[in-house]
Amino acid sequence: MISNRSYLLRALYEWILDSDCTPYIVISTKSADVLIPPGYAEDNQIVLNVSPGAVRNLEISQTSVCLQSRFSGTAHNVSAPVGAITAIFAKETGEGMVFEFEEDTESSEGTAETSVVTVDVDVNGADRSVPGSHLRVVK
Repeated sequence: MISNRSYLLRALYEWILDSDCTPYIVISTKSADVLIPPGYAEDNQIVLNVSPGAVRNLEISQTSVCLQSRFSGTAHNVSAPVGAITAIFAKETGEGMVFEFEEDTESSEGTAETSVVTVDVDVNGADRSVPGSHLRVVK
């Protein structure tokens, strides 16, 4: 069976946009296949605004997420295997989904754990529930 992650990412992306919110994704930079500009990752992850006004050519395929974004005013291509996307959420509400990191998505059988959670997004630099992370699971 193929992985359901790309389908969930596309559906949640559309839902966040339809809700007039700003979609953000979290990419784990642990995978060697992640392409981002050097110096922008923190704690082995990068958080990106993927709204239509912030990126160009966003493509969520079965195997990867590719887009073009500006970093410090310079356009860069960003790409990551779908298994490296560890969360998608709405900036305004924190609602979204968190995924387990998958090292090798090619050999995966779609068995990765996924869970629907509400995440508390720290956009003002306040104390975070997990050191080095901006996401917190709310029960």
